[in-house]
Amino acid sequence: MSETYTAFSNGLIVARGTRAQVARRLAEDGETSVLIFSDETGREIDLDLSGGAVAVATRYPDAPARGRPKLGVVAREVTLLPRHWDWLATQRGGASAALRRLVEEASRGDEAVLRRDAAYRFCSAIAGDLPGFEEAMRDLYAGRAKDFRARMADWPDDIRTHAVRLAGL
Repeated sequence: MSETYTAFSNGLIVARGTRAQVARRLAEDGETSVLIFSDETGREIDLDLSGGAVAVATRYPDAPARGRPKLGVVAREVTLLPRHWDWLATQRGGASAALRRLVEEASRGDEAVLRRDAAYRFCSAIAGDLPGFEEAMRDLYAGRAKDFRARMADWPDDIRTHAVRLAGL
């Protein structure tokens, strides 16, 4: 699945979608004063919107690549003790499948941390000077969802909604 992005202008969402969709929308609308954020990481990104809508559409194609999709599988070496290899050999799907399951299970616990950090990055970039920012961030990291939302009550609706969405609250 493609990563999505959200573009803001004056506290309002002006575009949302894939990199190509956002770039084309901004070029078509002539938006120049925008902040664009990754919906996955909360990091601000830059898009080259110069040259008009045609140039932007060429620069950011939306067509899927032809051929077999790349799954991102990379072969690497893993060093384990013989008893670990013996245990992996008894697991459903073999050693690689068992290791993938273990990594996926362990990384699920990190999802809440990643979402919180994404919300923090987004808020820092777009709302750092808004009232209650510091208190809201303390509430975010303390896990006080209700207080986090309450501290943002005076923020623009789109910023508040996006921050809550990124945080997964």
